[in-house]
Amino acid sequence: MPVMEPKRVLVVEDDPAIRRGVADALQFAGYEVLQAADGQAGLAQALRATIDLLLLDLILPGPSGLEILQAVREARPTLAIIVLTARGDETHRVQGLRLGADDYVVKPFSVRELLARVAAVLRRSPERPTPVDQVRLPEGVADLARCEVRFDDGARRELSQREVELLGYLASHPGRVLSRDEILRRVWRLEPRQVATRTIDMHVAHLRVKLRDDPTEPQVVRTVRGKGYLFVPVRE
Repeated sequence: MPVMEPKRVLVVEDDPAIRRGVADALQFAGYEVLQAADGQAGLAQALRATIDLLLLDLILPGPSGLEILQAVREARPTLAIIVLTARGDETHRVQGLRLGADDYVVKPFSVRELLARVAAVLRRSPERPTPVDQVRLPEGVADLARCEVRFDDGARRELSQREVELLGYLASHPGRVLSRDEILRRVWRLEPRQVATRTIDMHVAHLRVKLRDDPTEPQVVRTVRGKGYLFVPVRE
């Protein structure tokens, strides 16, 4: 069997004690570790280095963690990112999630928690989908680039940006049940406790109407009771 190469993690943290402690814990757990002590060095490495995960403090000298996060997410949309935030710093935490962070860890944190979150994010990251531009429907096609649905009979329906993001995320995970919590985190960039999951149900209901997906027996976006939603691709 081929030997798996260790995952590489870039730690961007200006506090030397925290940075060394995190690096030591990751190395002991079998990861390769790169380090940066400020925003400038962190941004340069995050954009150029071959890494599997970025562990990013949000309060840094030079470019801030949020600025780095935004730049990296634009340049490397599939890179796994975990942000480090101070206890009670909810504003930066929410901003980080909205800018595309996969998870966050609140200081002070235990090594056990940190390693668990790193492992969880790295497990998910290979499943990151390729963005979907068009979605085949039983009666037409959803053109996500143009924010519209075109039906075979010539009718058209306009999609809102949120509906485009929701349908795109569902369609990029065909055959997998997506929980409401996951959809809130990945599409809304919010933690479930910040908004009622009923929001997802309402948006799915509106989306079904625009897709002509019968709400009594939906064929495109199906409800899996107690679990979430399942996108069913149209067979060619």
